[in-house]
Amino acid sequence: MNENFEDRDEVLDTVRRFERMVAHNEPVFFDLADFENIIDHYTSNTLYDKALQACEAAIAQYPFSTELLIDRSQVLAMKGEYIAAAQQIEDVAQLDPDNPDVAVTRGIIATQKGQFSEAVAFFQQAVERAPDRDDIYFNLGLAYQSWQKFKSAAKYYKQSLRLNPDNDIAVQELLYCLEVSERLEKNLDFFRHFTDQDPYSALAWYNLGQAYYRAGKYDEAVVAFEYAILIDAKFYDAHGFLASTYVSQLKYREGIEEFKLSYAEGEPTAEALCNIGECHEKLAEWDQARRNYQRAIDLEPDMDEAWFGIGIVLNAQERWFEAIHFFRKAVSLYEESVEYWLALAAAEYQVGNVVSAIEAYERASQVAPDSKDAWLNWSIILYEQGNFEGAIDLMRNAVEIQPGEAELHYRLCAYLLAAGRYREAYQYLENALVLDFDKHRLLFEFFPELESQRALTRLIEQYRK
Repeated sequence: MNENFEDRDEVLDTVRRFERMVAHNEPVFFDLADFENIIDHYTSNTLYDKALQACEAAIAQYPFSTELLIDRSQVLAMKGEYIAAAQQIEDVAQLDPDNPDVAVTRGIIATQKGQFSEAVAFFQQAVERAPDRDDIYFNLGLAYQSWQKFKSAAKYYKQSLRLNPDNDIAVQELLYCLEVSERLEKNLDFFRHFTDQDPYSALAWYNLGQAYYRAGKYDEAVVAFEYAILIDAKFYDAHGFLASTYVSQLKYREGIEEFKLSYAEGEPTAEALCNIGECHEKLAEWDQARRNYQRAIDLEPDMDEAWFGIGIVLNAQERWFEAIHFFRKAVSLYEESVEYWLALAAAEYQVGNVVSAIEAYERASQVAPDSKDAWLNWSIILYEQGNFEGAIDLMRNAVEIQPGEAELHYRLCAYLLAAGRYREAYQYLENALVLDFDKHRLLFEFFPELESQRALTRLIEQYRK
């Protein structure tokens, strides 16, 4: 494991040196392996423009390297420049037709274009020529995954990991495919096999821990991560995952201690500080929570989770005016979070900003039309303002979008009763009772006076199982 960190540091040093030379317009000179590492670093971080720049610099120095021409073709494909990518790889095929990377690159281009069956055929050709290369099986996995064929994808990711257990991206993609196809439980043995084979591999224990964690087997995950850390005390990602496992078990104190070990001493990451802040928040330790969130923002000003965290802390202290500022910032950094919009809307309403609250609920319902809370909370404002028709229309819309959500039917029934439209109200009440009888209590929580209405209670009794 430590070797990996050393290799990674060496690669980062090389990348920095390359960037300095480019920035200062100095002549760039590296050996071929260094260029390969630089290009690989950029592509694995999806920095395709920089990867292409590195390819051009490398080809200027090594114009006859087929590896670099292949790299260039693959980077062009990832940038979506398919014609240039195809042209480049055909040029290489003229020079070296039996090179398995020609078939691999054709497969990558086809995958990027969404031509999945062609991609698979190309990768299978490559496997015939180079049966021991883990990257080819990995690309087969990616093609099947993009094709939404998760079972086949998992099969090839496994084959890739048998050849190279150190490929963390393959582990993540395999776990995702097994989760989506609901086959993670059945495949835990696959991860156990690596720890059986090499009980002193920190990485094998770490990967097993992740599998247990994703399967919700937190006690087993804790043991696996502890083994990884026992073998390599500076395995920071294992500390981070162990901390997250403790959080899932609601053990926030233990979580805080592990998050503090998830980075090199004196070099906290914004993510770790944000997680520590959240643990303190769950323990209602507001000052420590806010302090850690603020330190995360100091390190990474665009960290929306930390801005949101401070908003939550202020909200819990009923400091709504201040909370609004932080929720607005979180929303400006990440507009796709329904959670952020709902928190902002509630805080705006608390201070009497009705129009702003309604706007925020409207945005929440656009971002996540299937969020019942967005519709319910928005409709309450309209109802409390005496706008019964507005509240009814809103709930009709919500019921149309989520016809299986009993709570929406009950609320629509309540608003119709308030507007004196009994026949319609009973129609929605019947729907709600069929969907979830027990939730009829919500009706009386919302309108306690309804319990005295005989016709209503008679109708409810008919549906009692």
